[in-house]
Amino acid sequence: MPRKKTRPSIIDVAAHAGVSAQTVSRVANDNPNVHALTRQRVLASMKELGYRPNSAARNLKSGRFRSIGFVTFNLTNFGNDRALDGVAQAAEAAGCTTTLLPIADATPSGVAGAFGRLEEQAVDGIILVMSSEVGPLDDLTMAAGLPLVVIDSDTRLPYTLAGTDQEQGARIALQHLLDLGHRDIVHVAGPDLSYPAHNRADVYRRLQAEGQVTARPVLFGDWSAASAVEIGHRILQSDPLPTAVFAANDQMALGVMKAIHDRGLRIPEDISVIGFDDTEGAATFWPALTTVHQHLDEVGRLATAELLALIDGEPDTGKKHLVPTRLVVRDSTGPVPHR
Repeated sequence: MPRKKTRPSIIDVAAHAGVSAQTVSRVANDNPNVHALTRQRVLASMKELGYRPNSAARNLKSGRFRSIGFVTFNLTNFGNDRALDGVAQAAEAAGCTTTLLPIADATPSGVAGAFGRLEEQAVDGIILVMSSEVGPLDDLTMAAGLPLVVIDSDTRLPYTLAGTDQEQGARIALQHLLDLGHRDIVHVAGPDLSYPAHNRADVYRRLQAEGQVTARPVLFGDWSAASAVEIGHRILQSDPLPTAVFAANDQMALGVMKAIHDRGLRIPEDISVIGFDDTEGAATFWPALTTVHQHLDEVGRLATAELLALIDGEPDTGKKHLVPTRLVVRDSTGPVPHR
């Protein structure tokens, strides 16, 4: 049987380059106290022998593992998935790996357990997508003992946060409808405990309080198209019919649109629909969906940059980064219908 090829050691590189093992270690750790010609010779030997420095040993020595944890309650959610993609890309660019830990138990104890597991897996810090209420985080961070950045949470929390400017996004969506002449607008909101859903619904309620939008109750879905189909049928039973619907995400907008089609009504000639997210399929809805685009990759990048700064020793002053949205006008919104 052929003998298995062994991995070259630091001693092998030292012998090949004609230097001490300590010099090889200095080169591997990018220590500046090595003559340039010697460094080149050692690097050439490393390449020729196929030697790779033991990063785990270096990490133990430095106390850094070049790894961050990403905790989320629902990875299938469009925003969470896109935020993870932004975090992973930014982490890779910084030479770090990302450890994903989705959890089903959205409670303080569930999050604390996730933090503990990540600490055991040797991460340097944690990004938590806390898009729904789970309770106070004080005890959680103390238990974990790791730097923390939160995505899409309550901006009143005393932690560094990165997220979408949900209120600004809801304002431009509703202002678009107001500019088209709509006043009788129904809002299909996300779950009541969701921070993004709550912030978007607050803008709608404020416009009602100011008399700019007709007083109608907020209708709550669960972010799914299926939940919004039933809500859409309820909306269409009202008399008079609203002239527009603002859905808190694109999937619920799709459900409302199905209900409208089922009723034999036209979009936007009979009723306008606007969503939120600008998912990849929004432009292919029937008709193409007017919606609000979230820059979730930028949210992920900012969260990662802030976490790496905290890991490097920057004090946590509770910075808040709210990324503005932009309106994407397509075919599902139009002027108020003449009835």
